[in-house]
Amino acid sequence: MMKRRSTSFQNRSSHHQYWKRSLLFVIVLCTSICVGSFVLLEINRPNINLFMPFPNLFTQKPKIAFLFIARNRLPLDFVWDAFFREDKDKRFTVFVHSRPGFLFNKATTKSLYFLNRQVNDSVQVDWGSASMIQAERLLLEKALVDPANERFVFLSDSCVPLYNFSYTYDYIMSTSTSFVDSFSDTKGGRYNPKMQSIVPERNWRKGSQIQWVVLNRKHAEIVLKDETVFPVFQQHCQPVDTSKQHNCIPDEHYVQTLLAQEGLEGEITRRSLTHTAWDLSASKDRERRGWHPATYKFSDATSQLILSIKEIDNIYYETESRREWCSSKGKPSPCFLFARKFTRPAAIRILNLSLPSK
Repeated sequence: MMKRRSTSFQNRSSHHQYWKRSLLFVIVLCTSICVGSFVLLEINRPNINLFMPFPNLFTQKPKIAFLFIARNRLPLDFVWDAFFREDKDKRFTVFVHSRPGFLFNKATTKSLYFLNRQVNDSVQVDWGSASMIQAERLLLEKALVDPANERFVFLSDSCVPLYNFSYTYDYIMSTSTSFVDSFSDTKGGRYNPKMQSIVPERNWRKGSQIQWVVLNRKHAEIVLKDETVFPVFQQHCQPVDTSKQHNCIPDEHYVQTLLAQEGLEGEITRRSLTHTAWDLSASKDRERRGWHPATYKFSDATSQLILSIKEIDNIYYETESRREWCSSKGKPSPCFLFARKFTRPAAIRILNLSLPSK
């Protein structure tokens, strides 16, 4: 009797081991088939794509990195929260450069899109100094880590979007060029002859401040890796009293001059996508007169203001006698996707306006 039971137990044990080995064999075989199939697909992807009537569903969609330069918190984070919420396909990333030590946590922002998105090794940014360029490079360093980020949009803490996310994304991604407001600085007074050995005057350019450019990935990498032009700007491009010579504002010249120096002006659309009102000489408010950017207050933020900005379809550059007609996808289009400078009350009013998204 004991012998039968022992034999029966051995049979069951052998049977269990057999199925265990069989299961292991099937798992290894399936894994090998999957890996082999994946390798073959990758090798033959160019040929396969020619016959596929639909895009690869597993390919990461290109993303836009929105790079904010702020003093402290972002007072208009609620506007951008509504803007980002429209995108369901995760086609964007967000980074913020603020003063050293400032954190975007639940106490400083109500938007999930900005939580912990600060650059932790930020620098103190002073107006008119090369520190603004340093802040930009720090933002690019973080954003370039993600290979899906193909466009890099610089914005200030007073900027608002004029259109919904889909329209903005399609507009920016419709061309391979960067958008950089750039023109020859023929009036003089800012170029320092001490730059001549590295940056000849023929490559000297001016444009909007660094916060208003949109770079493609190639140009973003050039800005980040630049070890030639940036040191020259740090040394020889500094703001001084307007009564003296070479009153140079680095962030109004650096990107434009760098791309000209690299011979890449043919790869940029020479205008900004951010609207700024400069000439308010007719304003009754003395503090708002002259060539300074206008700050829109609650009373300014009307549907007429926003529509008037959206209707702008060309920009005239006096120093080059050049008129830039704006287009997207080969068709006439509005020039601007963003606008500044808006106070928090003005932004709240805009958000509540019933304006068309396109």
